[in-house]
Amino acid sequence: MSSSATGALARRLRLHDAVLIGLGSMIGAGVFAAFAPAAAVAGRAMLVALLLAGVIAFCNATSSAQLAARYPTSGGAYVSGRERLGPWAGFTAGWGFVIGKTASSAAMAMTVAAYLVPEPWQRPVAIVAVLALTVVNTSGITRTAFLTRILVAVAVALVALTVVVVIGLTHTGPTVDDPAPAPTPVGVLQAAGFLFFAFAGYARIATLGEEVIDPVRTIPRAITTALGITLVVYALVAVATLHALGPGGTAASGAPLRSVVATAGQPWAGVVVQIGAAAAALGALLAMIAGIGRTSLAMARNRDLPGWFAVVDPRTSVPARAEVVLGLVVCFVVAVTDLRGAIGFSSFGVLLYYFVANTAALTQERRDRRYPRLLAVGGAVGCVVLVAALPVPSIVGGVVVTVIGLAYRGVRIALASDTRT
Repeated sequence: MSSSATGALARRLRLHDAVLIGLGSMIGAGVFAAFAPAAAVAGRAMLVALLLAGVIAFCNATSSAQLAARYPTSGGAYVSGRERLGPWAGFTAGWGFVIGKTASSAAMAMTVAAYLVPEPWQRPVAIVAVLALTVVNTSGITRTAFLTRILVAVAVALVALTVVVVIGLTHTGPTVDDPAPAPTPVGVLQAAGFLFFAFAGYARIATLGEEVIDPVRTIPRAITTALGITLVVYALVAVATLHALGPGGTAASGAPLRSVVATAGQPWAGVVVQIGAAAAALGALLAMIAGIGRTSLAMARNRDLPGWFAVVDPRTSVPARAEVVLGLVVCFVVAVTDLRGAIGFSSFGVLLYYFVANTAALTQERRDRRYPRLLAVGGAVGCVVLVAALPVPSIVGGVVVTVIGLAYRGVRIALASDTRT
């Protein structure tokens, strides 16, 4: 494979492509993965947590949109944080994104497997899914967008059908009588942290800024459109899930929507959910691999990651080396962790990323501001609150890995300084 370390990415994505990549990144995450852990800590107040997560996500989305319009290149808040706040802040955002979305990718791969095969086969199937989609991503961004378009269409259609089936056929209320926690403020905040994981896919649009046509207009419109559609879908599915299972049943199920359709008494509905879950989670995984690859590319260009990752394949115009290594790392994470742990760790990294994004947006000049500064303030505060509410193991793990990343950068700078002297 011939490559060019100085190659540029090609602008090939239109508005509908960017919106679909954002939808593919978000819908699979929340509908099929995050509801169970959220219900386990918030009970029926999961709906309040969903709204809170959506509000914070909107604040972060507006900051991401106006920053991406000003800095339409690969890397998202890594680049804008670096430009607005300095190299250390930019690195913190980029590192948070890479570690958080690597965990998200593992969570999505495990979700695919959880809906398709029984327990003994889930990890091998998840690893195969990661490897297959890594191959697709290294084949070019237009193929990634094309496959995402198919997966999103299948997922949205089948999710909508599931909601209609449940609301139309389940009249007697919850059929699973598992105990559910009484709502508490801490539980709601922790659930919002889990559910925020589900909204974070719009960052993928910003990280693809170097490949979007007319990014100043396209990126803000794509981010807000994708987020709005996703919030409506999540709300419908959350109401249907709580209606059919109750909060206790939702919390107890490893595959909530599969349990939901079982209450409708329609055998074919289980197959529908399996197909929809697999399509949605595969779409999310596909977009995540693309987004992390672009952030890694941007970091490597600035030597915040090894320069070897900055290679762009001249034939496909993608950072193939970064994506291949990422795929292998995700396979390792799938082999050693579980779904809830991956979601909590992912939320820590992503919230750190958006804290930097909101802080960077606060420094933008009036001419570059598309939204009120109050939204950036709300986003930054919301990120801090949700991080503080995450489970202790997620916080500890996130802090440790962040410190390792910062130490790596410090050592690299010190070694470069010694070389010059």
